[in-house]
Amino acid sequence: MENEIIVGAMFATFIIFLFLGIPVAWVLGGVGVLFAGVGYFADIYLDTMTGLDFLTLGLVVNRVFKIMDNWVLVALPMFIFMGLMLDESGIAERLMKSMQELFGKVRGGLAITVTCIGIILAASTGIIGASVVLLGLLSLQPMLQQGYNKQLAVGTVAASGCLGILIPPSIMLVIMADQLALSVGDLFMGAVFPGLLLGALYIIYITFYGLIKPDQAPLSDDRRELELHVIWDVAKAVLPAVLLIFAVLGSIFAGMATPTEASGVGALGATLLAGFYRNLNFKVFFEVCKATFNTTAYIFAIFLGATCFALVLRELGGDEIIEGMLTGLPFGPYGIIMVILGFVFLLGFILDWIEITLIMLPLLAPVISALGLDVPGYGVVDNPDLVWFVMLVAMTLQTSFLTPPVGFALFYLKGVCPPEIKLMDIYKGVVPFIILQLIGLAIIFFYPTLVTWLPSVAYN
Repeated sequence: MENEIIVGAMFATFIIFLFLGIPVAWVLGGVGVLFAGVGYFADIYLDTMTGLDFLTLGLVVNRVFKIMDNWVLVALPMFIFMGLMLDESGIAERLMKSMQELFGKVRGGLAITVTCIGIILAASTGIIGASVVLLGLLSLQPMLQQGYNKQLAVGTVAASGCLGILIPPSIMLVIMADQLALSVGDLFMGAVFPGLLLGALYIIYITFYGLIKPDQAPLSDDRRELELHVIWDVAKAVLPAVLLIFAVLGSIFAGMATPTEASGVGALGATLLAGFYRNLNFKVFFEVCKATFNTTAYIFAIFLGATCFALVLRELGGDEIIEGMLTGLPFGPYGIIMVILGFVFLLGFILDWIEITLIMLPLLAPVISALGLDVPGYGVVDNPDLVWFVMLVAMTLQTSFLTPPVGFALFYLKGVCPPEIKLMDIYKGVVPFIILQLIGLAIIFFYPTLVTWLPSVAYN
């Protein structure tokens, strides 16, 4: 009973310090150290039996070394570098110019173009901040000039820019695979159809919006007949990104390279593309490296803090407490999963995906394994139940980028919006896309083969 009280107080303290504006890495590590002390003094003066003392924190050193010695995590800075360098290469600008002509005869064609570019950027970069800012700079002003509804415009940009966290190569999936000892390749292949499903839902919504409210999703000002040269221009703009995607993901799916090796290929390929388009110089290279270091340091600082937090939590029996609470729910296996996803959705309002992935996912994995689900793995996918569950969590975390108050995409977008777009316009604009994300989540929930079929085919 004492441990349950301390575990509850530990989570409550974490949330309080987070709302005080203290950096999350410091909060995680600090709360871990604090409650190691709380447990130690409680055992001395209150006759509790937590078993915690400051020697517990010595175990953190071994765990930190394992993180630093983990070859899978080498893919993180490489994929981050690849995404940032591709944003400097000018591919997105070329795609915007050519694809707008392709969809010019469709109402909402510019918004559809933004979504398609978001899908391509997601499969070649995966850096949310860079994608949202880039799409906002390229498309918001033209959409407003053409008479687009402000909320539709900002919602499209924010949601499309966030696809990179799910569509491989995704740094979130790399971290999830590492935390749960799953195959990165399995998660990458399992995420292909869910990611494309979200993109398709966005396009369908924009198309129907244009049919229902044609004055708020107008035709392009520059509407030309779909001639051969238009298709050729689109092909020339898309081909470099497609080749890079094929080089990275194709090599992983074909078993020719590990995700770590493929990330190096992607980083080199992005650099060569920037050079090919004459957008590469020392200043660009330096700024990309600097941004890569900053992002990587941010992620690994949270890794270290979460390691300390999770170690103390486990010493207190937090994993058994959470498992007992969830398995005791009277909802059946799939009802328990729905409760977990609802909890992750709510956590996304106040926590970043990194904290949820590093703290909650390892605690929830044993619960899922114990539920005895019958997710089809076709005999070749290792632990299909967990692969499917991870994909459900990943799709739920998509919403965390769009839900206030800490939806990072909202603030990235606000920074590049024209002055006539207010923060409330952005909040209202993302609501339909959050609903679409939840619809996509429901489809994956009821049709798990959308996740497990592609990995099974790859191994046959």
